[in-house]
Amino acid sequence: MADTKIDATKGFSEDHSGDIRERSKVATDIEHSLGVIEAVKLYPMAVLWATLFAWSLVMVGYDSGIIYSFYALPAFVKKYGTYYGPDIGYEVSAKWQNVLGMGTPVGQFLGAFTASWPMERWGRKKVFWASLFFTTAWIFLQMFANNIHTLAAGEFLAGIMYGTYVVLAPTYASEVCPLALRGILNAGMNLAYVIGQFVAAGVGKGVATRTDQWAYRIPFAVQWIWIPFLAGGLFFAPESPWWLVRKGRVEEAEAVLKRLARDSPKVDVKATLANIQETTMHEIEVEKDTTYIECFRDSNRRRTEVAIMVQIWQVITGISLIGYATYFFELAGLPVSAAFDMGVGNTAIGFVATCSSWVFMSYFGRRTIFMYGVAGMCVALFIIGGLDCAPKYDSRPGFAWAQAALLDVLTFVFQGTVGPVNFVIFAEIGATRLRSQTVALATSSGSIAQIIMTVVIPYMLNASSGNWRGKTGFFFGGISALATVWCYFRLPETKGRTFEELDYMFEARVPPRMFKDYKIMDSREVEA
Repeated sequence: MADTKIDATKGFSEDHSGDIRERSKVATDIEHSLGVIEAVKLYPMAVLWATLFAWSLVMVGYDSGIIYSFYALPAFVKKYGTYYGPDIGYEVSAKWQNVLGMGTPVGQFLGAFTASWPMERWGRKKVFWASLFFTTAWIFLQMFANNIHTLAAGEFLAGIMYGTYVVLAPTYASEVCPLALRGILNAGMNLAYVIGQFVAAGVGKGVATRTDQWAYRIPFAVQWIWIPFLAGGLFFAPESPWWLVRKGRVEEAEAVLKRLARDSPKVDVKATLANIQETTMHEIEVEKDTTYIECFRDSNRRRTEVAIMVQIWQVITGISLIGYATYFFELAGLPVSAAFDMGVGNTAIGFVATCSSWVFMSYFGRRTIFMYGVAGMCVALFIIGGLDCAPKYDSRPGFAWAQAALLDVLTFVFQGTVGPVNFVIFAEIGATRLRSQTVALATSSGSIAQIIMTVVIPYMLNASSGNWRGKTGFFFGGISALATVWCYFRLPETKGRTFEELDYMFEARVPPRMFKDYKIMDSREVEA
C-alpha cells in the first residue's frame, strides 16, 4: 500500500500545506453559499456528466422488470419451458423461474463487491468502458440463448455489469458535483431505475401479441439502444477529480474542475482543488489503506454501518411488496383487468414521487426524509394488514380497493423518500478514499437482502403457500418500525456538509442526532 500513498500525496508539500488549508476553507464557504439553481447554472457540465453515468441505471431497472413479463409470452414459454401435458401445456417451471429471477441480483452482488478495486486502480471511466463492452456481449448471449441454461448464465453475467453500474454512477456523481447538487443528482439514480421499469413495461406490452421468437428477442435487443449513446458521451466525459488527486495527477484534476464549471467569480477552481487535496491528505493520515477492512476501523465503522443499513432498509421495508403490486391487487380480490391497471398506475405514481423527492431535499435533510419516510410506510403497512383482518373481508370489495389505494400511498411515500434518499446517503457518507468500497459494501448488502426477499415473499403471498394477502403488511410494517427506531438513534444528517466536514465530525464522534446543528469549527479547534 506504500505505492498508493506516494501516488496520493504527489504534489503535496510541507511548504504549501498551509496555503492548501486556507484555500480549502474558501472552497467550503463557497460550497455553503450556493443554492441549487445557482449551482446548476455554474456547473452545467457536472450535471451533464453525472446524468450520463446515472443513465446506465436505466438498463438496471429495465432488466429487473422485463424478465418477469416473459413468463406470459407463449413463444418464450415454448422455447425455454417444459411441456406438462394438454391440461397445462408449456410452462417455465418454478425452479427455473427462481433461477432466472435470482440471476440478476446474485450477479449484482458480485459486480458491486468487486467493482471498487478496478475503479480505484484504473479510474471511473475505464471501468465504465469495460462494463459497456461486456454488457454488449452478455446481451448477445441472452438474446440468442439456445436453452434455459445459457439464458440463466446470460442473466447472471449481465447482472455483474449492472452491479458495477450501481457502484459507478453514485460514486462519480458525488465526485464531480458541488455540494448543492450532490443530493438531487444522486436521488436521480432512483429516477433512472424507475424509467427503466417504465420502458420494460411498455416493451412488454408491445410484444405481448407476438407468437414468434422475436417476442422475447426484441426486448433483449432493446438493451443495446442505450450502449452507443453512453459510449459516445463517455468519450468526452472527464475523469473524477478526486481520483486524479489520489493518484497524484493534480494538474489533470485542476483541468477537469475547469471543465465542470463556468468561468465565474463564484467559481474558484484553485480553492476547490485545495479542498480535495486537504481532504485527501487528512484521510491518508487517518486511514491505513483503502481496503474493505479499513471500512470497519475506527470512525469508518459508523460510516459503513449507515451506508449498509440504509440500503438494507430500502430493500426490506416495503419495496419488495411494491414490486409484487399487480399480483397483490389480484390476491386482494380485484378483477384481473383492474389489477393490471392499478399496477401500471402504481408505477406512474413511483415516477412522480421520485421527481417530488428533489423538492423535498431542497427543504429537508436526508435524516428527516428517510426517517419520516419509513415511519409513514410503517403506518400504511399496518393499516393494510388491519383491513385484511376486517370481518367479512371476502364479501366486501371496498376493503380490497382501500388496500390497493394504500399500496399506492405506500409507493408514493417510498419513491419520494426512502428510495431516492438511500442513493444520496450511501454515496456521500463514506470517506472519499473509501467511497467506492463503501458504496460497494452497501450495494452488495442490498443485493443479499433482495435475494432473501425474492425467496421469501412468494411463500407469503402465494395462495398455495402462506396466503397472507394483506396481512403481509404486518410483516413489513414491523420491519419499518425497527427502521424508524434505528434512524432516530443511528442516522446522521449529512445535508449541507462537505466531505471534509464529515471527516471531522465522524472522527470527533459527534452523536448522529447532533450532526445537523454541530459547529464544525469546534472539532478543528479541539484538534489544533
